[in-house]
Amino acid sequence: MHEMSLCENILEIINAQADQQAFSKVDLVRLEVGPLSGVEVEALRFGFDVVMRGSVAEKARLDIICPEAAAWCASCNKTVSIIERYDPCPACGAVNLQITSGGELRIKEMEVS
Repeated sequence: MHEMSLCENILEIINAQADQQAFSKVDLVRLEVGPLSGVEVEALRFGFDVVMRGSVAEKARLDIICPEAAAWCASCNKTVSIIERYDPCPACGAVNLQITSGGELRIKEMEVS
């Protein structure tokens, strides 16, 4: 379950920002988790609750945004939506796709006080 270590990395970022910006409480953490990121969202939620205990983000609400994945097809020269890696192009059926989004895992926003 690598989601626990991802949550530890998120906490490191939060702590660094708390030191830099002098806040003592995080009310909301909004994450963007792409469907191709290899992250299990429910495991991430569980890990977030466990890892944030005793920190400035202990009572923070976790909001997860799951954007669609997209890829560029070299055969039909279109950007298309995909569900999984190695999916064929839904427009022409080619398999020569270059993923352009969907692998993200990033903090989009934090509300602090």
